[in-house]
Amino acid sequence: MQVAIALYPGFTALDAIGPHDVLAQLPDTEIVFVAETAGPVRNDADTFDLVAGASFDDVRSPDIVVVPGGPLNQVHAEAGPLHAWLRDVDATADWMTSVCTGSLVLGVAGLLKGRRATSHWLAVDFLAGHGAEHAAGERVVFDGKYITAAGVSAGIDFALTLAGRLRGDIAAQACQLGIEYDPQPPYDAGSPEKAPAEAKEALLAAWAE
Repeated sequence: MQVAIALYPGFTALDAIGPHDVLAQLPDTEIVFVAETAGPVRNDADTFDLVAGASFDDVRSPDIVVVPGGPLNQVHAEAGPLHAWLRDVDATADWMTSVCTGSLVLGVAGLLKGRRATSHWLAVDFLAGHGAEHAAGERVVFDGKYITAAGVSAGIDFALTLAGRLRGDIAAQACQLGIEYDPQPPYDAGSPEKAPAEAKEALLAAWAE
């Protein structure tokens, strides 16, 4: 089974690495980072590169595609080589998936029309512009072979859910144990419904800079 994780300049690191560290534990699974051109690709924080081991031309029939999110100005860019590749591999892939605003990349590629989907809470209003229905309140959304996960950390939840679908509950639980994913956050502010107003204001101010 080949899992292709698509990279593009400005991708969010955990969106890619979270699913990688879950799905890479499954036996007989090949993970490949893929980009328009093989080589280093810079993350959204401009702090490090992930290396794409293959180009879009090299990976033509992955079983699973994972699209990480990134800043809105990146994921809402005009359709280009990434979107063309997604449309091509969609014809044969078993699963087309995204994390966070990666769903908007799928949307720009035209793959979410008439589908239920989710995204980062600050981006869900953009789903309708791509013909998708926002599945409010759902962290991981399945619509046929299309899976979208909510913001950033939800990529781990999506990958564990998919691992269970692929290899059964015990295999998925072993993956969870392998990464010791046992969330006990020090704050209960992980959603806009729970976060205090001051936290929302601080986040929005930081992102506006």
